[in-house]
Amino acid sequence: MVGADSEQLGILQLHEALALAESQHLDLVEVSPSANPPVCRIMDYGKYKYQQSKRQQEAKKKQVQIQLKEVKVRPKTDEHDLQFKIKHVRRFLEEGNKAKITVVFRGREITHTEFGLNALERFATELQDICIVEVKAKIEGRSMFMIVAPKK
Repeated sequence: MVGADSEQLGILQLHEALALAESQHLDLVEVSPSANPPVCRIMDYGKYKYQQSKRQQEAKKKQVQIQLKEVKVRPKTDEHDLQFKIKHVRRFLEEGNKAKITVVFRGREITHTEFGLNALERFATELQDICIVEVKAKIEGRSMFMIVAPKK
């Protein structure tokens, strides 16, 4: 049994501990139920829960969320447009986000997946200084994608 001021009160009967907590206008909280005998503490439980939620909010504030940004291109995308998309992906990576580059095939373009693969390889070579390829080029339905992440 631990008191409100972190002093050891020793082993007490349940009714004695409840009476002691009641006299101090505090709560009796079971801290370690698996111990023999169970360890209890006298504290203001509402205040404890409030402080715990505040700590969780602070931890959440300091947490960095990494987003997955997506850029879509076509297998016949022109040089200038490809460079423009590469700049976008570079900006995403510099902000600390991951990027998903998707090549969308329409109609009979799906028969020439090598054009899409060339486009994805182009992205990988242009961005190799600031990124690592997390997921290599994969075909999924009528699209091919690759996921890149910033280097640490």
